[in-house]
Amino acid sequence: MPNLWITIVVGVVAFAAAWMLAQFSIQARLRKARGAAEDILHNAKKEAERQKNQIIVQAKEEWFRRRDEQENQLKQRQRKIEESEAKLDERDKKLGRREDTLRQRESTVTHKENEVSAQREALRAKDEELTRLIKQQNVELSKITQLSSEEAKLQLFENLRLDFNKEAADIYKTIVDETKANALREAKRILTMTIESIASEHASETSVSVVPLPSEEVKGRIIGREGRNIKAFEQATGVKVIVDDTPEAVVLSAFDPVRREVARIALEKLINNGKIHPQRVDEVVTQAEQEVEKNIWRAGNEAVANVGIGKVHPEITRTLGRLYYRTSYGQNVLSHSQEVAHICGMMAAELKLDVKLAKRAALLHDIGKALSQNQEGTHTQLGMELAKKYNEDPVVINAIGSHHEDIAADNLISLLVSAADAISGSRPGARRDTLDGYVKRIDKLEKVADSFEAVSKAYAISAGREIRVMVQPEKISDAQADLLASDIAKKIQQELEYPGQIKVTVIRESRAMSYA
Repeated sequence: MPNLWITIVVGVVAFAAAWMLAQFSIQARLRKARGAAEDILHNAKKEAERQKNQIIVQAKEEWFRRRDEQENQLKQRQRKIEESEAKLDERDKKLGRREDTLRQRESTVTHKENEVSAQREALRAKDEELTRLIKQQNVELSKITQLSSEEAKLQLFENLRLDFNKEAADIYKTIVDETKANALREAKRILTMTIESIASEHASETSVSVVPLPSEEVKGRIIGREGRNIKAFEQATGVKVIVDDTPEAVVLSAFDPVRREVARIALEKLINNGKIHPQRVDEVVTQAEQEVEKNIWRAGNEAVANVGIGKVHPEITRTLGRLYYRTSYGQNVLSHSQEVAHICGMMAAELKLDVKLAKRAALLHDIGKALSQNQEGTHTQLGMELAKKYNEDPVVINAIGSHHEDIAADNLISLLVSAADAISGSRPGARRDTLDGYVKRIDKLEKVADSFEAVSKAYAISAGREIRVMVQPEKISDAQADLLASDIAKKIQQELEYPGQIKVTVIRESRAMSYA
């Protein structure tokens, strides 16, 4: 029994000791937690204070920055206002000076008007006196010559007309000779310098393309069973395929050079691949169209860069590139346009005009030819519409429309474009003409000259570049021969179309012959 109590007492003491230790541990933890919480709160307050100070500093910096900006803007505005006021003061001064000048001029004009009025009165009095004297002299002359006033007047007018015609012809010949000599000398100088700097290749193409074949067997594959291959090809390209007796070759015919080039590339791809059937045709034609489109863009961009005219609207560049596949009288139109641009630019430089604008007008002068095969209208009309659509300079638009005299040229650059176009088209080797067209032009040229009364015979020589006109010497004088040459040249310009210039030579000669 005593052991039990001892055990109980020991247990109670142990429990009490353990409970007290737990309480001490809890109190220590609470004190530690309070200390940590106080540290955290202290640090948070310090961080908040630091951020607050930082925000205040940033706000002050932003305020100072905006204040400086506002001050700078106010200073700039003040400076602009001062400059405007200075300009207004200067204008007021100029206006004041102009008003003084106008007052002086008005005074001078008033004085001169008074002088003119006085002179008119004096002239009127002299005219009245002169009229009286003329009437008196006419009466006396009628008595002496026994002719009435009307008869004497008609005879005098006839004599004056004959003398005037002769003197007018002599004066005209002198003026024309001097003017031609001066103009020809200056024109030769400019054109010689220009042409010496130009060297262009000559391209000769037609409305057909010949595609060589590796063998005659390929013709059968091109045609296909019951002609399905050739029908599919013509439908996809819009080009006529001519398979005839020409050995190892077929002919592609179309007026549209771009379509013809697509067809040529597509057919060559089909031949090289060896597989020709309708499904393959559509695929290859699409590839060929993409290839030709790339070539068109490249040609247009190269032409613009080569001439050096600055930025051009992409659609104009693309249309310009289509001229790479267009020819006129055997001359590649894109090469011709670049050549015209270089010639026009050189002449503009000689005449102190805007070289870049002159080159731009010249490069685009035939751009309508890229559209004329697919749209109605002349190439000048279509070119003007395209240039207007993409806001080209009015000088460029006028040059496009006036280079074939469809409209009147209203500036010097348009005249230079026409001249450069004629030079490029008429230089040796630039263009070729058919025999039929050549004969017709020669015949028309001779008929125009023969239509004049005093002409006995006309001969076109030098491939139509010159016409020599034989006249009847008893019906025309040397001075009148110059007038006749000018009249023939004007009629040729009005009725004929021709490249370059035509020289008109009038020959008047008298021959005396006898036999012994």
